[in-house]
This record gives sequence, C-alpha cells and structure tokens, in this order.
Amino acid sequence: MLRRQLLLCAAALGIAPQARAQDGWPSRPVSLVVPYVPGGPSDLLARTLTQHLQARLGQPFVVENRTGANGAVAAQHVARQPADGHTLFVAASGIMTINPLVMPRIGYDPTRDFTPVTLAISTSNLLVVSPSVPATNLAELLAWLRANPDRASYGSSGIGSSEHLGMELFKQRTGTDMTHVPYPGGGAAVTDLVSGTLQLALLNMATVVPQVQAGRLRAIAVSGRTRHPLLPEVPTVIEAGVPDFVSGSWHSVVAPRGMAPGLLTRVHAEVTAALRMPEVAQRLAATGFSVEASSQAVLAETIETETTRWRDVVRRAGLATG
Repeated sequence: MLRRQLLLCAAALGIAPQARAQDGWPSRPVSLVVPYVPGGPSDLLARTLTQHLQARLGQPFVVENRTGANGAVAAQHVARQPADGHTLFVAASGIMTINPLVMPRIGYDPTRDFTPVTLAISTSNLLVVSPSVPATNLAELLAWLRANPDRASYGSSGIGSSEHLGMELFKQRTGTDMTHVPYPGGGAAVTDLVSGTLQLALLNMATVVPQVQAGRLRAIAVSGRTRHPLLPEVPTVIEAGVPDFVSGSWHSVVAPRGMAPGLLTRVHAEVTAALRMPEVAQRLAATGFSVEASSQAVLAETIETETTRWRDVVRRAGLATG
C-alpha cells in the first residue's frame, strides 16, 4: 500500500515519466546519430527529439554528429550497432533512397541494414537564385539559363542528396543545363549563393527561407504540390509552367536491423509522441517542416517508392553506379 501511494505521489509530481525507463528501455544513454554537421535540419530534429525524450524517459539522449561521404559514414556506423534501442539514426531521404543509386560500394543497404521507426518530418524544397542572377520568376530564369549555360552552376548538400536529384529532375523537365557543385551541407551552398559565386540551388525550406526573408536570396518557386505557408506568395514549379515537377526532402528515424517487435513498438511510440508534442511541431513548422510521425510501414513504403522514382532520374542523368 505504501509503495502504491508513493507511486501515485510521484505521478502527481511529474516524476512518473522517469520511472518508465525501468521497463528495460532505455537502460543507459541513447545516441541519436546525425550524418551531417550541427545546424542543419537533421541536427535540429535530433536535438529537438533528445530534449523531449530525455525529459520523458529519464535517461540521457545524446546527439552524435558523424559526418562524411554524404551520410554513408554515419549509416555504416549505425548498421554495425546492436538493435537494442540505444542507437538511433536520424536519416535524411537521400541517405535512404538515393545514395545507393549513385555511390559505388556504399557499405550499407537501406532496406536490409535498418529497422524503420518513423517518417519524422518532411518539407518542400525551394528554388532560389543569387541576387546576381537577373531573374525574378521561373520564365526569366529559364531564359537566362538557356542563354548562359556555361555560366550557370547550382549547389546542393552533396552528391545523392534530394537537392542534387531535384535539380537533375529540373534539368530533365526544362531542357536546361548547368554545372553541379556539391557541398558538405546546404549552409555552405547558401554562403556561395549569397556571395554570387553560385547562381542557383534547390534547397530545403529550413536552409533558405531565412535568407529569402532577409532579402539575401530570391525565391523563384516551391517544389511541392502546393504553396508553402512560410512563403505563400511564391508559386510552385508546376504553377510556374513545369508540369509534373515535385521534389522535396524528408527525415526519418531508423534503428539497426533486427530490433525485437516489442522494443520497436516502444521506441516508435516514444519517438512519435515526442514529435506530436505541440511545442515540437511548432518549432519544426517555424523552420518549414511538417511533422509526419508515421507508422513503420509508411516509412518502409516511402523508402521503396522514392527509390524507384529516383532510379529513373539517376539513369537519365548518367549518374548510375551500375
């Protein structure tokens, strides 16, 4: 009776969430592995999750930034870890769908080496130009690109990223040509866009919206099916005259393969509960992302369908590894 009364008092005082760790997970600190440098969307998602998961579960949740090879270094590391819930991977769409199509001997298989947990967040990409480019809309940009194919270069957050393949799809749909300049992250590409070293890019909303709002970059079109609430005055690429053009990026949470079903259910429940917290959704929405917090099956299906979709773009662009 005394133990029951103590538990009820603890619950009333808000101590109960910490006690939930006693069911076996987590029994020690949990690493959320991020494949990019601090400051990007993957890092933002991971740090937001760690803050709330730690408060809910009473164990440290630590962000571990492992960069290199456009996410392959981090993916290889996670694939080698035990499937005990103490290592989770915040994996961007390109890592799970495009990397294996464009990078030889990548060292991991997105479907065989990982257990899907949830499709966490998604966003449209935004086509932006440097102020040095004399274009204020898509028609003017296309005219400039066709007149200056040797002067045009676009940046991305790396070979095989959604920004890279999105621009390859854009080239295929519009019949334009330009040079690809890969960067270790979208932030580095933005620096060169602002300076005029780089002419254009199709980057995720979180990376470029602050620069657009500050007047340092010019927004041309949104790559989603609908306009984005952060920039409602900017048309979609489809509205601007390029049919069937949709490109975006998403971020997932996955675990090493072989996670036990009961543990997977627990991890999924805790991660999606954190994502659905109003303050989390509001923070992510302010940067341009929508919370998905999907089932495991939805993430698995997304990986499969997106891989099929990008395979054709890779083949037509001559980027296939074989």
